[in-house]
Amino acid sequence: MKAGTALNTRLDHRNPLVFDTHELGRRPGAMQRLSREIAAPADLGLAGVIGVPEGAPLKLKLRLEAVMEGVLVTGTARASAVGECVRCLESVERELKADFQEMFSYPDADDRSRSKAEPADDAEDDEDTLFLEDGLFDLEPVLRDVVVLALPLQPVCREDCLGLCPDCGLSLNDDPDHHHDAVDIRWAALQGLVTDQGDEKDNMSGTASDGVQGAAEKQEK
Repeated sequence: MKAGTALNTRLDHRNPLVFDTHELGRRPGAMQRLSREIAAPADLGLAGVIGVPEGAPLKLKLRLEAVMEGVLVTGTARASAVGECVRCLESVERELKADFQEMFSYPDADDRSRSKAEPADDAEDDEDTLFLEDGLFDLEPVLRDVVVLALPLQPVCREDCLGLCPDCGLSLNDDPDHHHDAVDIRWAALQGLVTDQGDEKDNMSGTASDGVQGAAEKQEK
């Protein structure tokens, strides 16, 4: 859920992801372009899968445009995301580019300028609406949403990654011909029985040979 709906939370203009729109002067059509490079906030991405490391460079290009209802923000975020290959567990690095567009509404915007909807729809729309606070807006909730959508849910080091050997964990990328001779467990018991019978026959043969040899020795005497 978008966090911009909370009007009782005071925004801090010193936060690098908080932007000031006062220069637009609430004049529809007024526009402002901004470029900013900041340190990425914590937990920006898919936890335990892939994401932008905390403190890594995050480049933002924004266009702020005043409209009747508020400020339309269009932008692009660029950064390097780091994660782990889901097949072989090697590290993965991806260049991230996320485009977004979001409306930040004036708290006192005239509802008559918006399309009418059913009361239930109004309540749902209010939950999803992001508001300006004293001319400021917080881009972080929007940024988190678009970064997650831009990242792969199952990152791989390469498309043809062979993964790990399920028996010993060896990387099959290093040794594609690696394998283990598999024994069907359904035949394991029979294989053991055959081995036991073979040993038994060998013992019997040895006993018989000893007997023949003993008889021959007696005759010679």
